[in-house]
Amino acid sequence: MSEHRLRIGDRAVTLVAGPAGWGESSPPPGYGCEPEASRRAAEEAANDGWPPPRRDVVPVNALVDDGPVEPAALAGFSAVKVKVGRRNPDHDVDLVAAVRDAVGPGVALRVDANGAWDLDTAAAMVHRLARWDLELVEQPVAALEDLARLRRRVGVPVTADECVRSVDDARCLNALDAADAVVLKVQPLGGVRAALRVAEAAGVPALVTSMRETSIGIAAGVALAAALPELPFACGLAARMPGGDVVAEPLAPVEGRLRVRRVAPDPDLLARYEVTG
Repeated sequence: MSEHRLRIGDRAVTLVAGPAGWGESSPPPGYGCEPEASRRAAEEAANDGWPPPRRDVVPVNALVDDGPVEPAALAGFSAVKVKVGRRNPDHDVDLVAAVRDAVGPGVALRVDANGAWDLDTAAAMVHRLARWDLELVEQPVAALEDLARLRRRVGVPVTADECVRSVDDARCLNALDAADAVVLKVQPLGGVRAALRVAEAAGVPALVTSMRETSIGIAAGVALAAALPELPFACGLAARMPGGDVVAEPLAPVEGRLRVRRVAPDPDLLARYEVTG
């Protein structure tokens, strides 16, 4: 197995190559991802490959991070996710309203607060935002126990993300009946197979998102989504690392879908970002 250490924008990226292909370890600064788990995910991709796919393409959602809303960027997607919880509530309400107005009634709309709200704020915000026909609310509160309490107070399905990082967490989610779905990320969970075990333990539908990786990391997320027994929701795999990519033909959605395929770095791009000395 060979290893390449890169710097892409503010991200330290380690790519490993092995008999099965390439893997990526690239936790963002300050993100809740243990380096050991991320490394296991990269080595799994390089050495073992991934389970057989159950589907050839994976539906993905568009992402609205903060605005302004650009309707052209949302065209062709069956679902859109809006980041909320970082500014004042009125801003979030206006942003969700603008997105619904831009995409119309036929597109699934979800919001993601990344655990920013307390229980009462979350309940109030979900009630305010529900008028725009939300498909899901991702991680509205930080703890599984509060997620379970919130789920009994609102009529919009809720999903767990950052509060599930192990099979034990998933079992706790199941026991508490805390969520309607679980979000899976390959690197924080330690690989595709580990993520599949988490999904099974959670006992609820799963969707896959990324941490804005290069196409090498995104490919692992697509492989996970392709291997799930069921995939009722579009996945958050459209956004790549903003500082650049290492693949000459990056994984990019076509009509809101990503095709399942292996990717490898372009030698010139690898050299551009590689850290020497």
